[in-house]
Amino acid sequence: MDKQTILEKQKRYLWPSYLLYYTEPLALDHGEGLYVWDVEGNRYLDFFGGILTTSVGHKHPKVTQRAKEQIDKIIHTSTLYPHENVVNLAEKLAQIAPGDLSTSFFTGSGTEADETAVMLAKAATGYQEVVALRHAYSGRSSLAMSLTGISAWRIGGTQIPGIKHALNPYCYRCPLKMTYPTCGVACAEDVEEVIKTTTSGRIAAFIAEPIQGVGGFITPPPEYFKIVVEIVHHYGGLFIDDEVQTGFGRTGTYWFGIEHWDVVPDIMTMAKGIANGFPLSNTMTTPEIAGKLTGLTISTFGGNPVSAAASLATLEVLEEEASPEHVAQVGALLRSGLEKLQEKYPLIGDVRGKGLMQGIEVVADRASKEPSPQAVNELFEATKARGLLIGKGGMYGNVIRIAPPLTATEDHIAEALDILDHAFAEVQERY
Repeated sequence: MDKQTILEKQKRYLWPSYLLYYTEPLALDHGEGLYVWDVEGNRYLDFFGGILTTSVGHKHPKVTQRAKEQIDKIIHTSTLYPHENVVNLAEKLAQIAPGDLSTSFFTGSGTEADETAVMLAKAATGYQEVVALRHAYSGRSSLAMSLTGISAWRIGGTQIPGIKHALNPYCYRCPLKMTYPTCGVACAEDVEEVIKTTTSGRIAAFIAEPIQGVGGFITPPPEYFKIVVEIVHHYGGLFIDDEVQTGFGRTGTYWFGIEHWDVVPDIMTMAKGIANGFPLSNTMTTPEIAGKLTGLTISTFGGNPVSAAASLATLEVLEEEASPEHVAQVGALLRSGLEKLQEKYPLIGDVRGKGLMQGIEVVADRASKEPSPQAVNELFEATKARGLLIGKGGMYGNVIRIAPPLTATEDHIAEALDILDHAFAEVQERY
């Protein structure tokens, strides 16, 4: 099918609310490694990985082979029946998870994982109120949108009661107009203020992403989570660590992003990169906390044996080809290159992130920090024309999100940086 036919059918048969990148959306046909091809045969270096999901690259032979083998046996079981792929995956995740997080509940998406985590926290603590962060993103259900701290993603106005939002650690645009480190990480103390002034004083949970994904790769200072987790525990709550985007070595050095902050969550959610594109998510916790969930609960598509097979293969590939140490190494090259671009181009106001999760905040003026979503749109077209796919996000739509498959090499990083350099040079001339 040609591109025009695909786009016409997209417009006619799919909701207009679908968010599509680019002035002329890309109709992708196939991929291999870090590259994808559209239906017209154009090749692109994929530095967004299906929203941080294609963790070991497109069509990785080990992952696809394991999935094919499982398809030939049985495709679907539901959580009503134990399956060797599922229990083996749970065992593997227990081996790499921090602390005593050793028991899993599998579902089909990041939204479901966060929903499950909140349900568990309420059951385990007996409390109902939850604190989330501004600029956070938790998914597309009513509860997940209520947890989300960006108005554009809170569709329909549906709000679940009992959810409060604290200040987020957005150092580049500090909501308190302070400067790190002299601020004393005052944003962390705001969590206590929110609990004391807007809740009953006892909460079920605090939920946060180690690095806010849709929010624009906002990265907290080193002290942040230790301060917050102590506060949360003091007021009876559990810490839900949302690793949907940061998990599986994405941030480098460690398997999970929260480990950079040297705290152990009570509950941890994950999805996206867990199975290299196969639908799967997981909510992990300790045996003690899991044991406090009583009643009946199932997941029809949770722990799908094909997805679990793909996940086990993905984890093997990560260990063999794209370990957290590898991600830290190539991530440092990416970060260094982006900081050099920041020195060259005034459009770049901030560079932040960890590992292969790097954000570029684009501004019209560095002094005022005025966001420039238009420049980001122009950069998208310029990088697309040169064969590079990137992501974007942030409250103001002015943050470029760079997150390639974790199998990226030094050559891939160099190619992407070269394209970004030329794209910024083109766009900067108009500003």
